[in-house]
Formats: sequence, structure tokens, C-alpha cells
Amino acid sequence: MELGVMLKLLLEGFGFSVSIFFITLIGALPLGIVVALARMSKVKIISLIAQFFISVMRGTPLMLQLMAIMFGPYYLFGISTVADWKLYACAIGFILNYSAYFGEIYRSGIQSIPVGQYEAAKVLGYTKSQTFIQIILPQVCKRILPAIGNEIVVLVKDTSLAFVLGIGEIFSTAKALAAKEVSMIPYALAALIYWGFCLLISAILNRLEKRMDYYHA
Repeated sequence: MELGVMLKLLLEGFGFSVSIFFITLIGALPLGIVVALARMSKVKIISLIAQFFISVMRGTPLMLQLMAIMFGPYYLFGISTVADWKLYACAIGFILNYSAYFGEIYRSGIQSIPVGQYEAAKVLGYTKSQTFIQIILPQVCKRILPAIGNEIVVLVKDTSLAFVLGIGEIFSTAKALAAKEVSMIPYALAALIYWGFCLLISAILNRLEKRMDYYHA
């Protein structure tokens, strides 16, 4: 097989990987805030549920979680899933898993904000929601950006785990091509594509971090 054809097939598979990447971010970043707030809730049962959720998501392999969501409805409840269920299962699995990690990062950022800022906002007449959205959250985003960036780069590579559900992302395509051609070239090309995308994401995050570095000596 010609190198150009091989690269074309890999890029088609990479399209699915990119889709998983952005769907996960769109779902997990806001859900992570909910998880963080639930984790810090003064209502004990809500806090315990959030802690349990985080513990399970962080303490078990993402691959296992994907398979549980994929096959759980049928084997546990006898529910027949639709043909496209593997795509939904993939999205749900990635979003839930990464929301737990993002939630803990958000929590550490929120708890790093001095209590005095909450008190000052209260004196100025801000409501709790206004204080969080207008004062606390912007500072939290700046403080946690490096940690969030690390997780985002990890997510780029974790998209390869979608292969366990039979989704034709780039790793699945590289694996099939390598078996067909009896060659390591597809894996090498896939690695270069992953690397190039990670470099792009890192450059964007670094630029964003510099723009948010509004404290100067």
C-alpha cells in the first residue's frame, strides 16, 4: 500500500479521535464544576456521593468503564441497545471519567482562593452565584490552567482507548493497517500524528496561559 493512501486512512481515523477529544472537553469541563461543587457541598450526602463518584472514576481503568457502559445495559438489565450505542457509550465514558479529574482540579483551585475575597464580595452586595461566577471562577481558571492543560494532553492519547468499543479511530486504523501490511510504518505515522496534535494543543494552552498571566512583577 502506498504511503499516501496509508496516511489518508490514518487521518480519516484521526477525525474520530478528534471528535472524541472535543466531545469530551465540551461535556467534562462544565460537568467538572458540578462535581467540584458537589464535592465541597455542606450537605453530607451530596458530598459523599461526589466523593464516591470521583473515587470510582479515578480508581478504575477508563477502558473498563467504557466496556461497563457499553455492555452494562444489556447484561445487567436486559436492555437492547441501538446500533450507534457504542458512540454514545464512548462519549458518556470519557465525559464521566474526565469530569472526575477536572472536578478535583477545580476543587483545589476554588479552595486556594482566600476567604477574604468571599467576605469582601459579600460586603459589596454580591450574591453567592455572582461571587462565584464573576470573582472566584476567573481566578480559579487562571490558577488551574496548567493542571487542566496536562489532563487535556493526556486526553489526546486516551482517545485511543475507544478501540475497545470497535470505534474506528486512528489507533484502530493503524493496528489494522499494520496487520495487513506486516509493517510498523502505520504505528509510526499514527505516533507522529498524535505527537503533532499534542504539540498544537500545548502551543495553544501555553499561549492562553501567557495571556492570562496578568500579574506582573
